[in-house]
Amino acid sequence: MTSSPLKNIPHLAPSSTTDHQLRSPKSNRGLRKLQSAHQLSSNYAALNAPSLISQQRQQQQQQRNGSASHNNAIPPIPPFPSHHRTRSNSDAVLPNMAVNPPIPKRHVPLKKQTVSQSPQDDLESLVRHGPRDDLSSALHNLRHFVLIDGLHADSDGMSQLRIYVWLILLNAPPLATDSYLELVRRGASPAYSKIRNDTFRTLATNPLFKRRVSEASIIRLLNAVAWRLHDAKAEKLTDSGRINSANELGSPELQHASPVTKHIQGPPSLSATEGSEAGGNKAGIYVQGMNVLCAPFLYAARSEAEAYVAFHRFITKECPGYIRGAMDGVHKGVALVDKCLSIVDPKLSAYLQSKSMEAKVYAFPSVLTMCACTPPLPEVLRLWDFLFAYGPHLNILCICAQLVIMRETLLTSPSPTKVLRSLPPLQARLIMDITVSHLPKIPIDIHEELVHHA
Repeated sequence: MTSSPLKNIPHLAPSSTTDHQLRSPKSNRGLRKLQSAHQLSSNYAALNAPSLISQQRQQQQQQRNGSASHNNAIPPIPPFPSHHRTRSNSDAVLPNMAVNPPIPKRHVPLKKQTVSQSPQDDLESLVRHGPRDDLSSALHNLRHFVLIDGLHADSDGMSQLRIYVWLILLNAPPLATDSYLELVRRGASPAYSKIRNDTFRTLATNPLFKRRVSEASIIRLLNAVAWRLHDAKAEKLTDSGRINSANELGSPELQHASPVTKHIQGPPSLSATEGSEAGGNKAGIYVQGMNVLCAPFLYAARSEAEAYVAFHRFITKECPGYIRGAMDGVHKGVALVDKCLSIVDPKLSAYLQSKSMEAKVYAFPSVLTMCACTPPLPEVLRLWDFLFAYGPHLNILCICAQLVIMRETLLTSPSPTKVLRSLPPLQARLIMDITVSHLPKIPIDIHEELVHHA
């Protein structure tokens, strides 16, 4: 095998001069092309670098993902401060803003503003604190409130203020509860048997009354009133010198009188006027109908003592003629029903008179009980608000108003006696409106009789 002629060529040491001299122009051009391509790629990468917003978004995305890697060629851009809020935006603090400590506010007392109160608020203030200005103007406002607005009550007629309004309108004095309890502890009064005969019949068909008021309450109240009237009568007789409890023969004048005079005069007896049979104009201690008169007081009051005070004041100051032995005040009131009806509705009055239907036939219970015998009981209470505000004598005109409401039925009925055996249910508001409209028609002399008949 022959050797290659190249093997026999001596090996030359590399030299930069020789290498530079050996390079051809073509190789230089290639080198320049490589440098140009490198510079071009560097400029292209710089030109196509992401914008500032893109870099911020990338940086935020890297922070959210928890990535620790970042581009060394692009300097990191600090993220904007983020606020992780747990409260409302109104409490936000702007970045780079100095937060000053809160300045404690000085308590400034509010000025008293005169806020117009409602009539109900004025009524409660009057009951709780008394009149703020003049007493007469406060009573006038109270009466006006009763007439126009009426006392607020529930469907059963219960009102927290009613009994106190009644006590104010009746001008009832305050009474300690112990005084009432002392009368109850005295036991049966001289009129106890008469009271027991009537109490079980008191509003017997009214479920509202039976649910709230027991017969025992009626007995205690009437018995206490009977004792009070008994004591007042005994005191009056003692002051006049006609009785001497220490002398069995009676008054000192009878000690030297003849037996005939003693027999005619007789010993003084307080039980002569007891019960419904008592006659004359002497004040009795109980008459039939007082049980119905006391029923609304017991229903509206919050205690028996309150009912006792109001009821005793009413029968002794407003209508003492109704509890006299002969009940002369009731008979006068019945006669006034005929007179007033002939004035306010002559045609209806003449028709009833032609049928022999005088007021004494149908109006006696309504006069005696102030319309308390006619249901429903809540309407009775509203009507009594009106009567206590403007006078119980207006009960006569209220009875006439009930007849006017029934006018068409009565005029078309061939037998009004059957219609008037029981009056229709009370409509307190309508009765009050009709009564007020009838007042200007009543002459002054008849009005005086109304005021003083009881």
